[in-house]
Amino acid sequence: MRTWKEICEDRNMEDLPYKVETNRLGQVILSPRENWQGCLQAEIGALLQRHRFAGKCILSCAVETSDGVKVPDVAWISDDRLRPHRRSASMPIAPEICVEVRSYSNSVVEMMGKMQLYFARGAEEVWFCDEDGNMTFYRHDVPEATTSKLCPDFPVKFEW
Repeated sequence: MRTWKEICEDRNMEDLPYKVETNRLGQVILSPRENWQGCLQAEIGALLQRHRFAGKCILSCAVETSDGVKVPDVAWISDDRLRPHRRSASMPIAPEICVEVRSYSNSVVEMMGKMQLYFARGAEEVWFCDEDGNMTFYRHDVPEATTSKLCPDFPVKFEW
């Protein structure tokens, strides 16, 4: 089974127009990405960086889970949590905030499964953004919240 670092260093994987993840068997999973998803990722990342000061925003942060390496589209991680893993190919612990931009092909079951995997690795919040820019916030201590506890001023809807 190949490691995440080996997958990242594979020249055949360069410049793919896909989100790359693995499953628990180490098989590579490719999910097609559309331009609108990239736009929303950039907007969410820029807002997170402005709202959260003592940390970093990471686009496509690789998180080791019990079901392989999953890659939230956008993440915010505190400096303390990031420091021991700055140079790692993947993170053994999830960032505090993991954001998934839902595509048309993502099922609710798939998204809820990813949320549970991120929470199991220490995420405090998991956010979903749909194709219309609507945000849904989940916290490890509250099933569905109307806002983020870590970033309470974050908008619930993007106009883009």
